[in-house]
Amino acid sequence: MAVSREVESEPRLYGCGRAASAALTHLISVILTAFMAFLSRPGTTWFSWHPFLMTLAFSFFMTQAILLFSPHGSLVRRFSHKAKGRVHWMLQGLGALCAVTGLTAIFYNKGLNGKPHFTSWHGLLGLLTVCVAVAQSLAAVPLIYHSLAKGWSLAKLKRYHAASGLVAYLLGSGSLLLGLCSTWFTASVGEHTWYLAALGPVLSALVIMNQVSSAYIVKKRLQS
Repeated sequence: MAVSREVESEPRLYGCGRAASAALTHLISVILTAFMAFLSRPGTTWFSWHPFLMTLAFSFFMTQAILLFSPHGSLVRRFSHKAKGRVHWMLQGLGALCAVTGLTAIFYNKGLNGKPHFTSWHGLLGLLTVCVAVAQSLAAVPLIYHSLAKGWSLAKLKRYHAASGLVAYLLGSGSLLLGLCSTWFTASVGEHTWYLAALGPVLSALVIMNQVSSAYIVKKRLQS
């Protein structure tokens, strides 16, 4: 309730700007994922699954999972915090599953074609990102089942989870950007389309960073 009063006390223009940013991020997550599905045509080759599943994981599922807690852009604003937490974990789990499957697809495809693995910055960062995303999803279990967090402060666990989750999301955004620099993508789109596509992960990352940092700034104000 206190957080809600803090949000309501924000200048109207500021709140409208945040709502517009969240709406834009929702739109980007859908459009970029749909565009990548159109471009890669998943199922036509083993490789085709990789760009689609990775975009689905980080641009759609993980973006939507974090926006659930946005006071200005949540699609389930009327849900209880506990219900939001469970939906958040399910979306993050789906994102991690898509990321692992997308990594498996490219690994298998390179094996079929006799190509070396993880030789580019995109490949190395992508591997790190998938590992962090999976670990982040598993580490969230004690936040849902509190009995597993004995001896730990739930408030601290939530702060650590938010901070590590933001790191995982930024890694995912970086991996997507490097993927857009790949030979396959640059050869498939025009220059203007590339810049528009590249804006997607950048803008989404800025909005998510602002949401997470602002949430903890508000909590500090309320506690002081």
